[in-house]
Amino acid sequence: METKETIGIDVSKKTLDVHIHNKKMHRVFENCPKDIAKMIKWALKNTDFDREEMIFTFEHTGLYSLQLSATLSELGMRYVAIPGLEIKRSLGLSRGKDDKVDAAKIALYAYRLREELESCQLPSEDLQSLKRLLSLRDRLVKQRAGYKASLKEEKRVLKQKDNKILLNAQEEMIGHFSKKIKKVEKEMDRIIKENRELDKIYGLVTSIKGVGPQTALYMIAYTQGFTKFENWRKFASYCGTAPFPNSSGTSIRGKTKVSHLANKKIKSLLDQCSKTALQHNPEIRQYYRRRVDEQGKNEMSTINVIRNKLLARIFAVVKRRTPYVDTLKYAA
Repeated sequence: METKETIGIDVSKKTLDVHIHNKKMHRVFENCPKDIAKMIKWALKNTDFDREEMIFTFEHTGLYSLQLSATLSELGMRYVAIPGLEIKRSLGLSRGKDDKVDAAKIALYAYRLREELESCQLPSEDLQSLKRLLSLRDRLVKQRAGYKASLKEEKRVLKQKDNKILLNAQEEMIGHFSKKIKKVEKEMDRIIKENRELDKIYGLVTSIKGVGPQTALYMIAYTQGFTKFENWRKFASYCGTAPFPNSSGTSIRGKTKVSHLANKKIKSLLDQCSKTALQHNPEIRQYYRRRVDEQGKNEMSTINVIRNKLLARIFAVVKRRTPYVDTLKYAA
């Protein structure tokens, strides 16, 4: 369906600033399901097009835009959530900040790219829960690591008999965080096991040597069950392992390198997977030695190639629905 009207929405904690591009109309609504439904009725009333020819566009702001996404999906409206940095860089220089102006800019951005925009689909409840639990686990692990680091140094420097309360309190906090982390992990395992499709994908991904449970969970959550990205190359660009040229004219002849605009958490997990595969997978180890020792290639670029090899294997096993087969052990 051709898009003829775009509605830009600037999302904040309590309000939604809404701008209809062609009619140049603006209105503010509360960020709640009841008012979002009113916003949709207002937009339909003040446009000359059918709902199939309209698309709502807003910045992806995590929790604050969740109700908006859910309500638009329930009422059958087309919408697209775009990273704020993408919109900001596309509109050139700007001075000052105003929610009304931002809503108009978002609508203009969507109108310019209306032929390229693809409507978003809200992930299943299981995938949403999984993503939130992964985020919670990350915060708990970081906080526990902070207590562990300070406790280690304090035990080394301070006298334990004079600082019992200080040290014991931190040990109790570490134990508390460990229990909560296990509880979160148990809940994630339950979600995977109770969902037949996710359980199948999880088994396929972890069949690859070097890919562990946490990487598999992140891959499932951030690819929306391997439906969000068409192929592994696009996901490699998203997580920062795809190399890009760095040259311009005759003055700049830089080396090909990866971009810093990436999901660095998944990139770090893939880095750990590549090093694990290097230790436990003879095929990967042979490739690494051949490329580094015989061809004289850079070690880090070779690690990045291994990251992409693992990504390609992950997407391949999910696409063909069969576990990974280690062909090296069958070689003559």
